[in-house]
Amino acid sequence: MDSNDPLPVSELIGRLCRERRLDADGYRSLLTHCPEEALDVLHARARAVAEERFGRRVFVRGLIEVSSYCRNDCRYCGIRKSNRQAVRYRLSPDTVLACCEEGYRLGFRTFVLQGGEDPWFTDERVERLVSDIRRTFPDAAITLSLGEKDTPAYERFFRAGANRYLLRHETHNPAHYRHLHPESLSLDNRLRCLADLRRIGYQTGTGIMVGSPGQTTEHLVEDLLFIQSFRPQMIGIGPFLPHRDTPFALCPPGSLRQTLLLLSLFRLSHPDALIPATTALATLVPDGREQGILAGANVVMPNLSPPEQRAHYSLYDHKAALGAEAAEGLALLQERLHAIGYTIDFGRGDYAETPAPARPPACPS
Repeated sequence: MDSNDPLPVSELIGRLCRERRLDADGYRSLLTHCPEEALDVLHARARAVAEERFGRRVFVRGLIEVSSYCRNDCRYCGIRKSNRQAVRYRLSPDTVLACCEEGYRLGFRTFVLQGGEDPWFTDERVERLVSDIRRTFPDAAITLSLGEKDTPAYERFFRAGANRYLLRHETHNPAHYRHLHPESLSLDNRLRCLADLRRIGYQTGTGIMVGSPGQTTEHLVEDLLFIQSFRPQMIGIGPFLPHRDTPFALCPPGSLRQTLLLLSLFRLSHPDALIPATTALATLVPDGREQGILAGANVVMPNLSPPEQRAHYSLYDHKAALGAEAAEGLALLQERLHAIGYTIDFGRGDYAETPAPARPPACPS
C-alpha cells in the first residue's frame, strides 16, 4: 500500500481504541467511508469501552428547564428571541427547589438547570438559587446550562456550589458558527467561556449538533479535533432537529447514523467522559435513547420540570418529554434499559479520569 493511501477502516478503529486519538485524515476517513459492518464494530468497541469504565450502568440526571425566555436569536432554536409564537415561561426559585425536592425523593442525585439566556435570571439570582440547592441537598451534584456568562459570574456560581457546566460550542468553524448564530454571538467568546469553566474547576461539557444547516464533513473533523484537544468531562451530541418557527424550519434533521457514529468516536477517544443519550435522539426515533447507549452513551436526563411547562421549552419540534423521558416515568425507563441489558444508576457519576492504559482497552476484535 502506498504510504499516502488512507489506512483501512479496521486499522483506524483499532488505532483509536488503543491511542484515544486520530489525526484529521483518520477522522475524515471514518466519517466518509465506514461501511455497515465496520460501523457495527465501531459501536461494539465503544460499548465495550463504556462497560469497562462504568459497567452496564446508565447515570440519570434530573433535568429542570428553568426558562424559555432567551436574549439570543440563534437561527436553529425554537426559543430564539424573535420567535413571537413561542410560549414564554420562567420557573420561580421556589418552583425550581420544589422540582429538586421531588427529584431527590425519586432518587436523583444530580440536578441539571437548563434554560435560555434569560436576563431575569441575574447573576445574583442564579448564585442564590445554586446556594439554596446546595444547602438543601448537600450530597447532590448541580449542573448548570445557562449559556454564556462573564468570568466573575462563572466564579460566583462555582463558589455557591455548582459542580458542572454544559455549554455546547455547536461548531468549531467560524464561518459555520456565523451561519448558525446572530452577529451578537461569536465563536471566540464561546471558547473563552469554555476555557474559563475549565480553569475555574467545573466539570465542563461541550458538544455539537449533527447535521446542522451548512455543516460539512470538514466541520465535523474540526469539532473532533477541538474536543480531542479540549478533553471535556462531558460531551453532548445530538442530531439537529428543525423548529417550525425558525429560519431553518425546512431543513432536514440530522442523520441518526452519523450521530451514532460520532457518539462512538467520542467514546473511544474519551473513555471516561459522561456522554448523554439525548432527548433529541429519542425524538428522532422512538428507540434513539437505547441506540445511543448501545453506541457508547452512559447518561440519560429525565425531565423534572413541571409537566405543564415541558412542551413550552421547545427548542425543536415534537420534543420527547413524556414516558421514559419524564422523571415520573422512571419505571418505564428502567424497563427499557433492562431490555438492552442496562440498569439505572442514581449516583452522581462524577468524572474521574483514569490514566491511559498500558495495554489497549478490552475491545472486541
